[in-house]
Amino acid sequence: MSGTVDAVGDGVTEFSVGQRVVAGLPNGGQASHVIVSSQRALGLPDDVGLDVAAAMPVTYLTAHHMLHHLGHMKEDDSVLIHGGAGGVGTAALQICQWAGVSKVWATASGHKSSTIEAYGGIAIDRHNEDFVEVIKQATNNQGVDHILDPIGGDNLSRSLSALKEGGRLYTYGMSAAAPSSKRNIIRSFLAWRRTPKFDPLRLMTRNRGVFGVHMGTWKDEAVMVEQLHTILKGVKEGALAPVIDSVFDAEDVAKAHQYIHDGKNIGKVLLRFK
Repeated sequence: MSGTVDAVGDGVTEFSVGQRVVAGLPNGGQASHVIVSSQRALGLPDDVGLDVAAAMPVTYLTAHHMLHHLGHMKEDDSVLIHGGAGGVGTAALQICQWAGVSKVWATASGHKSSTIEAYGGIAIDRHNEDFVEVIKQATNNQGVDHILDPIGGDNLSRSLSALKEGGRLYTYGMSAAAPSSKRNIIRSFLAWRRTPKFDPLRLMTRNRGVFGVHMGTWKDEAVMVEQLHTILKGVKEGALAPVIDSVFDAEDVAKAHQYIHDGKNIGKVLLRFK
């Protein structure tokens, strides 16, 4: 979330009332007023808008945490991003560009291909192309070093098969089970049933790794803030530019969530509190 400081607690000297800030919260950010640890907040430069700031923590922090903090991504690595036109997807594409990584593929609906290509990615039409076959053909059957998967279900199993030896798979969502106008309870249940049960022995013998990522439950605030500083630096330098699809008024929060679940957004969706 982003906003202005309304009050500070005892002993807090690094922030003042009226100061513009951005903060990463474990939960409860969809509110007009929040209480946040001073260690989770950053002061904003005058040239960074509150809308841009609010689009940073969840999306860019998640992408940066996976690719850099956990994945130690290198310039010559290869990356596959599922949901490449979404909030985390566009953030991950930009982070790859900033790191000089050129071998980046991203899945999305066909009409969103131009967004992926605008950030240096190679678009894969998730409805009309088999991403496993595309990756294997492009990498001489080796696979990629990093795969970001917010879809879950059997998509997660297929992602594992497109992973290179020594590669890392990051699972950070379950959109296959999310309610939308196109899905029903049975399909959601099947998505949960089809989620792979990872066999440690098989991962060991194949030399692959799987990370589960949820920044809302991440406890090491120092690591989080360090990454937020890096992301803010990228925004100030122009290397990172949060893609904001739309802004909904707070009373339309259900419509905002449904809009995301229906896959209509390109980039981040925000809530505005009056």
